[in-house]
Amino acid sequence: MIVGVPKEVKRDEYRVAMLPVGAGELVRRGHKVLVERGAGQGSGLTDQAYSDEGAELVDGPAEIFARSELVIKVKEPQRDEWPLMRPGQMLFTYFHFAADRPLVDAMLESGATAVAYETLSDSSGRLPLLTPMSEVAGRMSIQEGAKYLERPQMGRGILLGGVPGVAPAHIAVLGGGVVGANAAKVAAGFGADVGLLDINMDRLRYLDDVMPPNVNVLYSDRHTIREQLQRADLVIGAVLIPGAKAPRLIEREDLKVMKHGSVIIDVAIDQGGCVATSRPTTHSEPTYLVDEVLHYCVTNMPGAVGRTSTFALCNVTLPWALILAELGMPAAAATSRPIASAINIYNGKVTNRAVAETFGLPCDSRFE
Repeated sequence: MIVGVPKEVKRDEYRVAMLPVGAGELVRRGHKVLVERGAGQGSGLTDQAYSDEGAELVDGPAEIFARSELVIKVKEPQRDEWPLMRPGQMLFTYFHFAADRPLVDAMLESGATAVAYETLSDSSGRLPLLTPMSEVAGRMSIQEGAKYLERPQMGRGILLGGVPGVAPAHIAVLGGGVVGANAAKVAAGFGADVGLLDINMDRLRYLDDVMPPNVNVLYSDRHTIREQLQRADLVIGAVLIPGAKAPRLIEREDLKVMKHGSVIIDVAIDQGGCVATSRPTTHSEPTYLVDEVLHYCVTNMPGAVGRTSTFALCNVTLPWALILAELGMPAAAATSRPIASAINIYNGKVTNRAVAETFGLPCDSRFE
């Protein structure tokens, strides 16, 4: 099979979808790998490293999409890439369809197959291709929150851990999954006072066992969320419903109970955001104010730490890329249930129920 790796074109995106060693593994198995020149530059990976592993370097995305049967990316196809997609082609990347109806329509019209990292589910129900980026985003959320709480960044002028004689910041983390747990762990390391909220009591019991003493696990309901917002210097939105739009937990009116200069980091923005006042931002222009509350809603947070993120992502995507390259569609879907769970659009139809329900579209999960 011909496998293509284009350079990411989303603004401030520095990751690349395949390491040189991954290209080499595909080549050794008899596949042809095309890599766009400069694709790995943002992650510190040279063109020479790819060519040394047997990859063919090409000059632009048009050739990648024209020649490749399987295109492997990091972020969803951007508008300039939509015309390059074609029927029967497989795209293996993050899509986050629930937050982007135009992308859904573009994929349906293209006839290409969308194999989404974020919905690939293993035999235990985990999301192995989402987990490493959730770990990065969760840890980054505290790093970014600490920065934007500084007064020159329009924050309250709060040091997360305080100092002797001065109370630490209070951080409210909405969601106890991978993002939330990593955020809480890092926040606790700073010495902050942390409230970690979730609706799953089994998950809360587990988190209560493993979290440091300065993390208080709380059942998430409307009353508790409002109470936490009143106390919070920093709020982390970390909720996820796989494939579906994020639930809205904070309304516009809730901002009125928050402190002026407090910060919201909405990590759920890729899936539409969990805050009514959230809108997508970029690393170049990451924040904006609403009712004196600073919002940070960057849609590709891990892209800022491209080298770490690239290695973490490629470690988990390569085995699945090998299956897709070896078997193609629809054999890969028939053979591998995780691959089947990752297919969101196939042959001009939506195959993921959560995506279909989000937009009121029919769902047909047959891969024939």
